[in-house]
Formats: sequence, C-alpha cells, structure tokens
Amino acid sequence: PHMDYRQHRRARRLVHECCNYDEGNCLLLDDGEPCVCVQSISFSPMCHWFRVAVLPLDGELAAALLCRGSRKRCA
Repeated sequence: PHMDYRQHRRARRLVHECCNYDEGNCLLLDDGEPCVCVQSISFSPMCHWFRVAVLPLDGELAAALLCRGSRKRCA
C-alpha cells in the first residue's frame, strides 16, 4: 500500500516509537555502518518490524494501510 502525505507524516511520528530506531538509523540493518531507517523515508510500509510491532500503535492508520476491506483476490 502507498501512503498519502498525511499518512506518511503519522507513520514518521510512529517510527520514533520503534525499539530499533536510533537517531534516524535502524539498528536491525546496522552491519557496522549506520543505515538510515527505511520506514522514515518511504511512502510505503516496507519494514516488516514496523508493520508488525509499531504500526498497530495507531489503529486507524494500520487499518487504512493494511486492511483490504471488500477488495477481492484474483482466483
């Protein structure tokens, strides 16, 4: 799912709640070199940890981004 600008701003605020967020960098992606937090620069919920552990903190945003509602899947 792609976020609009308002959703992106809400997600960026949530990124700071992530336990892997360290001054703009992601501790999970750190392999000796600092790596920017992908979720803080993306307009899509790319980070699995963010989708599972952080996004549910904002139920309304999570529902808007993750729930497919009445969309049907291809057979």
